[in-house]
Amino acid sequence: MTDMTQTMRKEKQPVAGPVPDLRPTDTYNLTLLSNAHPPDWRNPEPADRYNLVVIGAGTAGLVTAAGAAGLGGKVALIEKHLLGGDCLNVGCVPSKCVIRSSRIIGDLQRATEFGIRVPPGAEADFPAVMERMRRIRSHISHHDSVARFTDLGVDVFLGAGRFAGAGAIEVNGKTLRFKKAVIATGARAARPPIEGLSEIGYLTNETVFSLTERPGRLAVIGGGPIGCELAQAFRRLGCEVTLLHSHSHILDREDADAAEILQKAFLREGIRLVLNSRISRAARSAEGKVIFFTSEGKESQVTVDEILVGAGRAPNVDGLNLEGVGVRYDSKKGVFVNDRLQTTNPRIYAAGDICMDYKFTHAADAAARIVIQNSLFMGRAKLSALTVPWCTYTDPEIAHVGLYERGAARRGIEVETFLRSLKEVDRALADGEEDGFVKIHVRKGTDRILGATIVASHAGEMISEVTLAMVGKLGLRTIAGVIHPYPTQAEAIKQAADAYNRTRLTPFVKKAFRTWLSWTR
Repeated sequence: MTDMTQTMRKEKQPVAGPVPDLRPTDTYNLTLLSNAHPPDWRNPEPADRYNLVVIGAGTAGLVTAAGAAGLGGKVALIEKHLLGGDCLNVGCVPSKCVIRSSRIIGDLQRATEFGIRVPPGAEADFPAVMERMRRIRSHISHHDSVARFTDLGVDVFLGAGRFAGAGAIEVNGKTLRFKKAVIATGARAARPPIEGLSEIGYLTNETVFSLTERPGRLAVIGGGPIGCELAQAFRRLGCEVTLLHSHSHILDREDADAAEILQKAFLREGIRLVLNSRISRAARSAEGKVIFFTSEGKESQVTVDEILVGAGRAPNVDGLNLEGVGVRYDSKKGVFVNDRLQTTNPRIYAAGDICMDYKFTHAADAAARIVIQNSLFMGRAKLSALTVPWCTYTDPEIAHVGLYERGAARRGIEVETFLRSLKEVDRALADGEEDGFVKIHVRKGTDRILGATIVASHAGEMISEVTLAMVGKLGLRTIAGVIHPYPTQAEAIKQAADAYNRTRLTPFVKKAFRTWLSWTR
């Protein structure tokens, strides 16, 4: 085929679409769009057959496609919205940019504690905060771009893909035939069944980062990680925030001691917490959007300018024709997979938020690597073999890996817990960040680490030391022998390990040691 014929054939192909509508339409969002869903992109002619076709270009899909192509496979990647998925566009990247700006305000509010005088009137420039977020997001977006993945040898198809019988997927009128396929369509913000909420309008993580003006009054529904992160960030950026949560304390799935520290921090910062709440309906009034709720047996209401829903995720299973190819799924739980991430159709795998309880970018990345091994090389890699840490990026952060005490108890495992408060850590005192701790659980009678929770300003950075020890099967005795720089907050991990070592000094050992010393005088 001549170059001229190829060009003519490409020109006849329809432009892939529809093109996502990004707001505001500024240079940064236009750059993001040009990378993640080029408006003039024309889908390529499909190959005769692909080793792997991946539906969904979030973290799980991107890692799967890049890894398989890098190993020499013929790979197609399908995405109907924006490459990069939630993480780049409406999750990790934008939220952490906004949280970073809010931390500056948090530091300024405490400046006098450190002997620093801040001129009156210092406040966040909300439009500038959001513009900075869009700038950084657009800069990062080239990593997940159509151009980059095309250069990696992946055939990128923009449009909605659906299974079309055994070994075939349709997208924008084209049929892609495959040996193996991967469902990586992710999840979206769940829509709570609250009367009147849809009519008055609300925000989710998928729309909140399009704001350019600060809402004066913000209600956050849901006290999980997303709700807590954004409630604190927007409070620090100048919003009056009311957080409504259905349980008795925020982050109810987290270590209770950790959640208590964060809950007290929220109250100090002026976040109104409405716990044990049941929302009955929402309506619009002349003063704003009104949420009617019951809390502690009393009916009440709150009027706000915007409502942010951060309560749960729903898997993106609609429109894929999963029934037609024998893939079992549930509209709430997502696609069912075995421990090797294989669906009920042995030729089709799944990875990421569509099928996993761990709905984190790093978990999706790890799962994608399992899928590559198992789908292309008949591997036996297992999801259950992963040790997955996570972090809630509030201030302080709460990071965790492995089992909680309650989880160990449910399994009938006896544990010993070693706790080190940051009030006993010199660097934390110097930083004015003593509200936190390192808590490590070991199997009773051993130094084998089963789980850990860290509450600290940068707990997400600290938890990896414990995760590495768990993966490498290194116990607290090994950590106790590791030299940690002084002063650092991570020294709390070593101090917890030292506490374990002291338990080895039983009365018998101490007596024997004293006897030995008396002989060697």
